[in-house]
Amino acid sequence: MSGRRKIVIIGAGPGGLAAAMLLARFDVDVTVLERQDHVGGRTASIHENGFTFDTGPTFFLYPEVLREIFHVCGHDLDREVDLIRLDPQYRLEFEDGSRLDATPDIAEMEAQIAAIAPRDARNFRAYIDDNRRKFIAFRPAFRRPFNSAADFLAPEIRRAVPLLRPWRSVDQELRRYFADPRIRIAFSFQSKYLGMSPFRCPSLFTILGFLEYEYGVFHPRGGCGAIMTAMARVADRMGVSIRLNEPVEEILVRGGKAVGVRTQRGTYPSDAVVLNADFAQAMSTLVPEAARRRWTNRRISQAKYSCSTFMMYLGVTRRYPEVPHHTIYLANDYARNIAEIEAGRVLTENPSFYVQNACVTDPSLAPAGSSALYVLVPVPHRSPHIAWDDLSAYRSRVLRQLARVGITDVEPNIRLEKIVTPQDWETQHALYRGATFSLRHSIDQMLHRRPHNRFEDLGSVYLVGGGTHPGSGLPVIFQSARISTDLMEQDLALQPRPFQRVSKPALAEVAAQ
Repeated sequence: MSGRRKIVIIGAGPGGLAAAMLLARFDVDVTVLERQDHVGGRTASIHENGFTFDTGPTFFLYPEVLREIFHVCGHDLDREVDLIRLDPQYRLEFEDGSRLDATPDIAEMEAQIAAIAPRDARNFRAYIDDNRRKFIAFRPAFRRPFNSAADFLAPEIRRAVPLLRPWRSVDQELRRYFADPRIRIAFSFQSKYLGMSPFRCPSLFTILGFLEYEYGVFHPRGGCGAIMTAMARVADRMGVSIRLNEPVEEILVRGGKAVGVRTQRGTYPSDAVVLNADFAQAMSTLVPEAARRRWTNRRISQAKYSCSTFMMYLGVTRRYPEVPHHTIYLANDYARNIAEIEAGRVLTENPSFYVQNACVTDPSLAPAGSSALYVLVPVPHRSPHIAWDDLSAYRSRVLRQLARVGITDVEPNIRLEKIVTPQDWETQHALYRGATFSLRHSIDQMLHRRPHNRFEDLGSVYLVGGGTHPGSGLPVIFQSARISTDLMEQDLALQPRPFQRVSKPALAEVAAQ
């Protein structure tokens, strides 16, 4: 293919938008094809009747990764998005009546732990210090591709591996610091960000809780969808073409390589394709199985997938000023909750859940005197044992649960209600089996055992998003875009964009910022 190189990105989710920005630094034509009428993927926003809800992620962790991406692209994340650091970061409500308001103030957090479990409080700083060392040691692993076991021979990886302790789960690792199961849950429920159980999630991921206390939990004003809007805005300024309402129907393959994509509007020849769609769903539908040696349909069907979520987006005509921005309710039998989710046969009677009451921080998300409540209940991914055709019983169960965290008198005040089930995640959002967090992060599906950033089955295809290395979660997905675009820079010998004179409209835009 002669002339200026062309790169097509399938999907305008966080990984696709980050890849678009990073690739736009080079002398290439970048086109993003998005099947929906908006950017963001699961990190988009719902706007209706004056209410705004995040579709998926509701808080922003470790913004340093995205700050670096904006910086290398010549932009400033903090000028584009107003990031509000929360304190408390969230409230943990235990069924037994105990409570923790998680705060980044170390002394105050020690005092709160001491009120529940005095002996555990003295180990909080050790947990922070040890996980800081673990995070620093493993940071190189999150910044590089893993194509085979040989990558473990890199010196920086060899130094980090002893800290992995693959024989331990997150919960088992936390027993080194905390005897009280409630305190262990307080620092392990974050494994749900990966759609996994803390009793099975690899011990590496104790760093998730650490990141919250070390770097903060942020609310982007306007919701996490505001970050996606800002990324699309910057990508557009950099010359990226983002085409909405244009789903890709096929990745065109010739000689074992992707040579373009086809949509209803035509074909887009390309030198490389970046896949930001759900890995399992996209591979099953966009790439002929004959072109996939390793990730066949059978292997995809036999892979392990994360849990799903039952979502309620509730526009309610009253405020709850006493309920913090984020609240997590934890049932006494949390372990049974998790086991039932993994088994995929029943919906638990007393589910643990999460609720966002963002209007206490950002009143712009609802009309005056109203609240935009976001309710998330972890549930099994799509299973033949659970039918979602009749929602009335489970809906009522979840609404009753809200009273456990002080959100009462909801139903008579609902003015807007939207529900998303695992079935909806699969059919409406194109997630394989409705697994909201993609492939499970088990030891046998991490690093080189995850689909590779430079896709191993098909030349000129690069993966970004939760289905590839390093995994799920916004900062990690942004990191996947950095890894994959670095590989593309090498493979395609991409050159920096030639100097271009700044136009008068662009100068006026900069002056107005």
